[in-house]
Amino acid sequence: MGRPRVARLDRERIAEAALELVDRDGDFRMPDLARHLNVQVSSIYHHAKGRAAVVELVRHRVVREIDGSSFERLPWDEALSEWARSYRAAFSRHPTAIRLLATETVRDPGSLSVYHSAATGLRDAGFPDDHIMAVITAAENFLLGAALDAAAPEVMIEADATTADDALTRALAAAPRGPERAEQAFETGLAALLAGFRALLQDRGAVRR
Repeated sequence: MGRPRVARLDRERIAEAALELVDRDGDFRMPDLARHLNVQVSSIYHHAKGRAAVVELVRHRVVREIDGSSFERLPWDEALSEWARSYRAAFSRHPTAIRLLATETVRDPGSLSVYHSAATGLRDAGFPDDHIMAVITAAENFLLGAALDAAAPEVMIEADATTADDALTRALAAAPRGPERAEQAFETGLAALLAGFRALLQDRGAVRR
């Protein structure tokens, strides 16, 4: 009887397996990843030079779902809105990957493309070079929090108010629940963020395209 066939190991399969472990456990160790793939650790090193390289494969697997093409066809604020929605959607599917990916510098060209499109769109819109990364980072900070919120429990705050007139009690009673709560918070925050960026652009005297 012939030996059982083993699926060919490549970078895509390594990324998928590592992401499965991250989704389940929040992190991965190389020996665990090798067992998950039914290979030796040395086999992984033929495709990724160490754990940091595997983390970059995981990042690329997550961020490839982010659409930066909107900056080529829409005004900057509409493009940033579309970029933000796809960014949040990508990370909300893998919320446990957020902490892991925040521990490694972004170097992979595929992952960098997410930033290239945003930086080019913002520069073309008139944002000064010394503010572009601040705008992108501020957006990312909000979006990663929004991605975590999308995976949060239905009830995040339970107030122990002494009266029904308590401001927090009234606010919680009036707020939507479940996914609608997260959507309302996201839309409110995104609108505020875009308004702030428009004001920054206007204050800088830049000309919007």
